[in-house]
Amino acid sequence: MKNLNIGLIGYGFMGRAHSNAYLTVSQFFDLKYRPVLKAVAARNAEKVKQFAHKWGYESHYTDWRRLIDDPAIEVIDIAGPNDTHAEIAIAAAQAGKMILCDKPLARNLPEAQQMVDAAKKAGVRTMVWYNYRGIPAVTLAKQIVTSGKLGRIFHYRAKFLQDWTISPAVQQGGTAWRLDVNVAGSGVTGDLLAHCIDTAIWLNGEMDSVSAVTETFVKERKHQLTGKMEKVGIDDASAFLARFKNGSLATFEATRYARGHKALYTFEINGEHGSLAWDLHDLHRLQWFDHKDEGTLRGWRSIHVTDGEHPYMAHWWVPGLSIGFEHSFIHQVADFVNSLDEKTPAEPTFESALETEKVVDAVLRSAASKKWENVRSAD
Repeated sequence: MKNLNIGLIGYGFMGRAHSNAYLTVSQFFDLKYRPVLKAVAARNAEKVKQFAHKWGYESHYTDWRRLIDDPAIEVIDIAGPNDTHAEIAIAAAQAGKMILCDKPLARNLPEAQQMVDAAKKAGVRTMVWYNYRGIPAVTLAKQIVTSGKLGRIFHYRAKFLQDWTISPAVQQGGTAWRLDVNVAGSGVTGDLLAHCIDTAIWLNGEMDSVSAVTETFVKERKHQLTGKMEKVGIDDASAFLARFKNGSLATFEATRYARGHKALYTFEINGEHGSLAWDLHDLHRLQWFDHKDEGTLRGWRSIHVTDGEHPYMAHWWVPGLSIGFEHSFIHQVADFVNSLDEKTPAEPTFESALETEKVVDAVLRSAASKKWENVRSAD
């Protein structure tokens, strides 16, 4: 195997998830390139030093620009807050580096478009960490839809529920940057619904129009960095109706105010001949209904997605033994590395992820206008 030198920016939750994927992938997948943890960059000198030592990065920086300037680094992995994505990605593209970027692509559509344009101009490979595509049961759902077994699609519904911001004592900014509109760009729309939207587009095609409503339940929170009470600019809850280009209808919902739910992500698709459903809390199972089954035996069946014939599973354990959330990142790395000698890039690319940003933009516009909004009106 040839080495593929990785430069990571950020050492939080996603930095750990990505690092684990780079370290693990070559042990289970036969690849032409082996990811090497070359350098990591983050602002806190002591913490980035500790992170580099713990995960085995060869060097560390407190300035991401030095990481991009390092001639040994071939791939820039952006795992920092949303407000860092555009500037870093554009600089990386201009330096001719391949780029992996955490989701959402950017804080807003104009920033995302700039990232797409910069990568396209430079001709560099890109991928966005919409990791739920890499869960075997979700990939199996994609294969079923693509096969036509569902027939004409009528409905798509998805939700992503959490409950961690209900208390007004939760502060915004700093470590809670997802609650700071200047850093995050939006609330659950760009954070949680972006996952749902990406999966939906991947499974069911582009959306035409949306009608949305959003709500911010706690209007003011103390800011970690200023110590002052400041207006909350992000949405705590978001729900929208959608029409897909294929004529199907959809409902989407995301909130951080669903008491009792930490990360409930589900989707269901209803078609002419059958239906399928998936639940993150039972991520290794896909629920399947086939109307062609004999009437007396017709009903929902639970497919345990652990067999060697299922997506990705031949690389892991024997049938019946499950894998977890972290494996979705490993699968994305494997897809990216395997694509390097191919003309077709690994998905989702920056350009593909831009479609999700267009939907997010339309959702926020609709919530403000209280009208149906066309997804492609900004084109």
